[in-house]
Amino acid sequence: MNTLTVRAARWSARHPWLALTGWLLFVALCLGAGSAAGTHSARTADYRVGEAGRAEALAADGHLERLPAEQILISARSHAGEGRPLGAPDHRAAASAARELTARMRQLPEVAGVAAPVRSSDGRVLMVEVLVEGEERDAKDKVGALLAQTAAVQKDHPELLVQETGGPSVSKGVDEQRGADLALSEKITLPVTLLTLLAVFGSVTMAAVPLLLALSSIAAAVGLAMLASHLTPDAGVGTNVILMIGLAVGVDYTLFHLKREREERARSGGRLGSEQLVELAAATSGRAVLVSGLAVVASTATLYLASDVIFSSLATGTVVVVLVAVASSLTALPALLTVLGRRAERRAARRAERGKPARRIRGEGGGRFWPVLLRPAARHPLATLCVSLLALLALALPLTGLKITEMSRDTHSRAIPAMRVYDRLNDAFPERRVTHQVVVRAGADRSEEVAGELRELARLAAGDPLFTGFSRIRTSADHRTSTLELRVPYLGDSPQAYDSLDHLRDDYLPATVGRIAGAEYGVTGDVARYQDYPAHQNGRLPLVLGTLLLVTFLMTLYAFRSVVLGLIGVVLNLLSAAAALGLLVLVFQHGWAEGLLDFRSTGSVGSRVPLFLFVILFGLSMDYQVFVVSRIREAVLDGTPTRQAVLDGVRRSASVVTSAAVVMTTVFVSFVFLHIIEMKQIGFVLAAAVLIDAFVVRVLVLPAAMLLLGEGSWWPSRVGRAPVSAPARQPADVR
Repeated sequence: MNTLTVRAARWSARHPWLALTGWLLFVALCLGAGSAAGTHSARTADYRVGEAGRAEALAADGHLERLPAEQILISARSHAGEGRPLGAPDHRAAASAARELTARMRQLPEVAGVAAPVRSSDGRVLMVEVLVEGEERDAKDKVGALLAQTAAVQKDHPELLVQETGGPSVSKGVDEQRGADLALSEKITLPVTLLTLLAVFGSVTMAAVPLLLALSSIAAAVGLAMLASHLTPDAGVGTNVILMIGLAVGVDYTLFHLKREREERARSGGRLGSEQLVELAAATSGRAVLVSGLAVVASTATLYLASDVIFSSLATGTVVVVLVAVASSLTALPALLTVLGRRAERRAARRAERGKPARRIRGEGGGRFWPVLLRPAARHPLATLCVSLLALLALALPLTGLKITEMSRDTHSRAIPAMRVYDRLNDAFPERRVTHQVVVRAGADRSEEVAGELRELARLAAGDPLFTGFSRIRTSADHRTSTLELRVPYLGDSPQAYDSLDHLRDDYLPATVGRIAGAEYGVTGDVARYQDYPAHQNGRLPLVLGTLLLVTFLMTLYAFRSVVLGLIGVVLNLLSAAAALGLLVLVFQHGWAEGLLDFRSTGSVGSRVPLFLFVILFGLSMDYQVFVVSRIREAVLDGTPTRQAVLDGVRRSASVVTSAAVVMTTVFVSFVFLHIIEMKQIGFVLAAAVLIDAFVVRVLVLPAAMLLLGEGSWWPSRVGRAPVSAPARQPADVR
């Protein structure tokens, strides 16, 4: 064969040091170019979706957008942190601290304005609100200067408690927590992955190869992602997904290739040289890696159809790191295997000269565990298929009660200091918990009419117990845009907050500003965003999933020329994803493992989790599908009956599939220890999906289905009649 994978491996094997040097230069070039270009982060406008997004755009056009704000709380220090109510502060001391704070803040270029101090209804807390200059997405980078001034006032007034919270400081805290979490994830993942690979290969050198190549692929992908961010802006999640997916697929692709090379080396008994073995592995596992990588890329690319900056950022990170991982396994890996192989051959020759026996190379063996696990499918395929499918459907049953919500600020970990102050703010000033912003744009000549209708709307809301009665109307300089702010005394993730939004949109707006001919209007604010984002995702879901199913089918059809296997792949992927999501609902939505996994259930699943799971799992499942079915197809091409080929193919690929699943699961499970609830859910559901896919679907369901279908599995292709074609295969076929 003279395929792309074989040609690349052949060149790398013949010029190993040049190939390795080229790979290292490529990684350095990617990092250097990325660092020089920097990351183009998503702007506030990139996140706008639904009515909330349209209303924000209208407000921004009229320069009436709500600026990011920080709230500084000044209270007595007595009993603070002891679980007892704070006493009222000395009013003179609190007022002095507020004046000093106001003066300090007004001197900062990052500050757009400072409001007059406001005292809580019980008199125990004095609050100073500070508006941050610029747009919302930039505020977390500017808030450090504000926090420094708050700390300075605290130092000048040790008898008081001066604390700061707000959207910018919370975002800054979340970023810092995410960085610490990723460091923890690396500390967990890398040693466990190395130990797993050590158990597979029994050699520190061989175990280090997949890990080092995966890490170099991640480094290159980070640099390329920086460059790609200038085409599709980065939403701040690119590094997370590159680390998570890059380590998983990078190790897997190298593992598939490396295990096959060692298998063929053991089978050849020294009759083939390193270059021939590398070519043979490239023609088999190399092709599987290429097809798997393209499948992951094609599946992940469907996320762009979601028309969402976060999903686009996730897609870009995944596509880049998978392509780099495939490139490393097809170029750097063959070169590295050739270098190590030649060294092993020299050692073997020296041992032979000394009369010592050659060291045993671990071959394809499946051990005793896998024949036992395969026995039900081999002996009772119909019963195995039915029982397995019923078990998967039972796991998927909780999906009928799935509740999807946008994870709000209230779901962040209280390990972030700003979140603890946020809770104090909500307790001391319940009337400020939620603010809806009604935005109206009409002709300048209708400004008075708009103001009148907005006053009528405020009157209607004042009579509604869901609102506080507060209202503020602002009009743009050109009199074309007006806004009305209304407050709700309930937390942003509460049913009452969502009810208040529904009252505004469904009842009060149509009865007031809705009567103005030609007027554009809408409601924005945190609650409106939380409601509109899942609705936006649900609207895009059919398109994304439909395309995903089609892509999966076409990739399987391309890989095996079989319509039947294409349909089986789609159905099995759906079952894996549904079963994993069912477990997610039980664990996170119903709170089955709150104590064990250290989280507080929101009674829902993050709006991004299901779609991300489906897309990523459909891609990753192709790793096992392609690798396992490729081994089966090889045996059929050699003339083995399909029944025996199925059993032999699964058995021969068993150890590498197990190892790959353990590595992937380790990577994903490490994300369960993160504080961010949505990342916890993503890590858990992907780990569950990989385990289900590797140990149930590919070992029980797939073999049972193919055993029942027999030769019909390959329809409409004529696999059984095709000749064997592989480089230097004859010597390696000696059993």
